[in-house]
Amino acid sequence: MKKLKNLLQYDILFYSLLLLSLLYLFININCITIKSNYNNSSKEFYGYITDYKIDDNKLTITLKAKEKILINYYFKNSKEKENYKLSYGDYIYVYGNTKLPSNNTNFNLFNYKKYLLSQKIIYIVKADNIKLVKNNKNIFYTLKRSIEGRLERCKNSKGYLKTFIFADKNDLNVESYNNYQTLGVSHLFAVSGMHVSLISLILLKIFKKLDESKKYLLISFLLLFYLFLTNFTISMIRACFQFILVFINKIFKLNIKNTNILILLFSIIILYNPYVIYNVGFIFSFSISFFIIKYNSLFKKHGIICNLFLISFVSFLVSLPIVINNFYQINMLSIIYNIFYVPYVSYILFPISLLTFIFPILDNICFFIINIFENISIILSNIHILNFSVCKIPILLVFLYYILLFIILNKMQNKNYKSIPMIIILLIIFINYKTVVLTPLITFIDVGQGDSALIRLFNKNILIDTGGKVNYNENDNYSIAENVLIKYFKSDGVKKIDYLILTHGDYDHMGESINLINNFKVGKVIFNNDDYNELESKLIKLLKKKNIKYYKNVEELNINNYRLYFLNTKIYDNENDNSNVIYTNINNTKLLLMGDAGIKKEKDILKKYNLNNIDFLKVGHHGSNTSSSKEFINSINPKYSLISVGENNRYNHPNKDVLDNLSNCKIYRTDLDGSIRIKFNNNSYKIDTCN
Repeated sequence: MKKLKNLLQYDILFYSLLLLSLLYLFININCITIKSNYNNSSKEFYGYITDYKIDDNKLTITLKAKEKILINYYFKNSKEKENYKLSYGDYIYVYGNTKLPSNNTNFNLFNYKKYLLSQKIIYIVKADNIKLVKNNKNIFYTLKRSIEGRLERCKNSKGYLKTFIFADKNDLNVESYNNYQTLGVSHLFAVSGMHVSLISLILLKIFKKLDESKKYLLISFLLLFYLFLTNFTISMIRACFQFILVFINKIFKLNIKNTNILILLFSIIILYNPYVIYNVGFIFSFSISFFIIKYNSLFKKHGIICNLFLISFVSFLVSLPIVINNFYQINMLSIIYNIFYVPYVSYILFPISLLTFIFPILDNICFFIINIFENISIILSNIHILNFSVCKIPILLVFLYYILLFIILNKMQNKNYKSIPMIIILLIIFINYKTVVLTPLITFIDVGQGDSALIRLFNKNILIDTGGKVNYNENDNYSIAENVLIKYFKSDGVKKIDYLILTHGDYDHMGESINLINNFKVGKVIFNNDDYNELESKLIKLLKKKNIKYYKNVEELNINNYRLYFLNTKIYDNENDNSNVIYTNINNTKLLLMGDAGIKKEKDILKKYNLNNIDFLKVGHHGSNTSSSKEFINSINPKYSLISVGENNRYNHPNKDVLDNLSNCKIYRTDLDGSIRIKFNNNSYKIDTCN
């Protein structure tokens, strides 16, 4: 035992373990194929319900079968939804179609497949039928169901209670949570160290008469049960097992450094599931905890407010690259906000939530405190003075940043504050970092069944169409502009759209233009040549309100010595044929973008313009048979064809005859390839796809 204790004093042991676990992580992610007990032809599944949620007419179940799988089931009617009685621990039979989850189809955006892998979920099942085989007999699941049932008695504050106590954000208002993200305080809604610390403190007071080993053993068991209640969220796994390891360290007097305990825990989790590295909460939890523990002495030399500021400031610095490379936005004021939000949540909101759960009669009081919290957040979220959008930071620069941060904090720990200006310089570099566009490029963005293409000509950005959901519903809050276009622009360093070109007035081409202009900087807008329809007229009202110039009947745009030609023929009797058709030549590469122009306009273009040997054709009307006639394709002779089309769309685009007409060229499709990016060099180009 003595030899073991001596061995555990060496930092090199833990850092070697860390290195080995990172090597294991790298090999697994890059070199080893993921193995599963199922495949795409699997149809039948038996397992226990470990988690479930109902959202509108959709039921989502996490099933513990041969491995963890995600079940999606859509209720056939409201009566079936009302009669739903399955719950935690029930053993069920599922019949349905299995598929692998999708990677992100747009560069730099959220990857659902990696997110599920971080939870050890490989397959998703779209269920046709679910049957109860055996009711739950597990006491823990029974307790969990009983505890959640108790929340129903707290109708006003239920959403926050589920969030703060059980790490379940499903009932939290989306708009409110977005405000917290904007403020940079959404981490307070992750059940983690703060919650474990407070619960442990309460339990230590309750069990103070027990001897130390029994007391810590009992608390460890209760924390493991709490971990079960929170569905083993990664931040709770870190907090609970860190407490248990610290307890073991204390009882057996191993004298292991707290930072080494954290490294040990990190390594164990990585060895168990290397794909957990895709979980942003995992990275946040361990990186911030490591720095706070390692530089703990920095936070003990000043008053309470000053110490809170230092903790908030160091946490901000540590999380900066993580926030930037996942959300492409930072709020410098979050440092100040956290000084007030952390104590408010830690000492007021979380304790009152616990009390309300125990005594539901306090529901209205809790709701009053929540309202104060929400209203302050609404006011503060409208302050944008130090809110910056920042593009994706290269991994090499991230490593360099952390090396410098270690050096700076080490010096500060040794009372050398001369390096503080270095922090300011680092912040300025990160905030002002942007992708330098050395050569022109164009990205055909995957917006589903619609069109959108971003052309970057050095310091100028031209967006052609915005996309728009085909099955538009005014009650649907999802916005392609906010969730796809703007996030992609920010990730790629685009601060402004200089020209928004709308090929025509159909919803799948300009339906997101209002959302875009309301949430992003747009310089000028160009319409097609025919009369304004209802959607275009609505947009023009907004343009006038925002003093944004707009044009029609444009024949040519000259941008940084590159010309975009609008191939206008005549005014037709339909919106599609009146599409803006754009031709350009970028570094001796010819591009033709057809909008939704049909066969009639194709014939007129061939008569009026001399087009041949086109390098890139953006196929008209998503590959519909109303466009891309054999005569037109043979005349322009494209080398590559790009089809912007939604996966499994109801129109069956692209049409088989059109694909046959394009058989002599290489075809790229957004439904199969995701976003398609073309980078133009002097006399060559490179094509990248997201899938």
